Order: sequence, then structure tokens, then C-alpha cells
Amino acid sequence: MNKVVFFVISLVILGAFQTANAEKIKELEVTDEEKIILFSGFSIVVIGIFLFLARDVILRKKTSYDKEKLESKQDKTYEKYHSDWSDDYEELGKRKNTKESQEFRDAAINETLPNYYEVLGVAIDATQDEIKKNFRELAKKTHPDKTKVNSEEKMSELNKAYEVLSDKERRETYDKYIKIN
Repeated sequence: MNKVVFFVISLVILGAFQTANAEKIKELEVTDEEKIILFSGFSIVVIGIFLFLARDVILRKKTSYDKEKLESKQDKTYEKYHSDWSDDYEELGKRKNTKESQEFRDAAINETLPNYYEVLGVAIDATQDEIKKNFRELAKKTHPDKTKVNSEEKMSELNKAYEVLSDKERRETYDKYIKIN
């Protein structure tokens, strides 16, 4: 980022230097093509500066509050300085779009996201101990060595469900998308 700022500042200084020395040149002829190139370059720089300054607004994470029409949104200056909702804001480059989150999102959109709570036979508000207990019971019943039947798919589904629900962060991510399904 520092290189970009340095480059823009050097371009401004160079332009100012050339403008100051333009008085020495008595005849300065600029063709229409050169005017188009200069105008295009200037436009790109202005748009780039605008996007740089507006990056936080453009990339800000939208919340459910943004979608609702509430009276509290009328006085935005008060809210800006007196709000406890600063946790909803994500800094630039700090988004948590992981590969797993993308997989959950795609599966939820395609309606192929399995309900891991049903797979393990627990409630959505189940504790880690309940999840662990049900997983172990189901694993004992369906393990391929014990059943001698093709239960490998069922066992892999149980393992995936336990992996997701036993990890706190993965479970929170999964819970965001299971509600869509």
C-alpha cells in the first residue's frame, strides 16, 4: 500500500514540476489523442482515490440491522458514537470467508447441506458432552468392523458430523447456514 501512495505522490510532484516549467516552453501543442490519454489517466487516478477512500464503506459487512427499517436508524450521528455494535464491523482484509464457510454456503443454497444434528440424533442446543456421547454410541453401532455390512458411508457421515459439531468455530459457521436450509 505504501508503494501505491508513494507512486501517486510522486506523480503529483512530477505534474507540478512540469506545470511550473511549462512557462518556459512557448509553444505547447497537445493533440486530441494526447488529451484523451491525459483525461483517461486523470479519471482513473480520481476513481482509484475515491475507491481507496471509500473501501471501508464498500466492503463493510452487512448485518440484519441494515436490512430493517427502524427508528433508531434516523439519527445516525448519535448511533455512530453511542453504539455497542462495533463487533459487527469487520476490518478490511479480515473477512472470515474460509473454504469451509464457502462449502456450507453453497450446500445451503443447493439444499444439499445435511443436518448434522439429525445425523447424530441430538438437539440443536446440545452440549459438547451430549454430542460426544451420541457420536460414540452411533459409531459403536455402525462401525464397519462390527456390522460387517457396507456402513462405510454412514460412518464417514457420522465422522463429518462430529468433526463439525465438536469444534466450536465450525459449529457456529455451520449453524449460520443450517437455518437457511
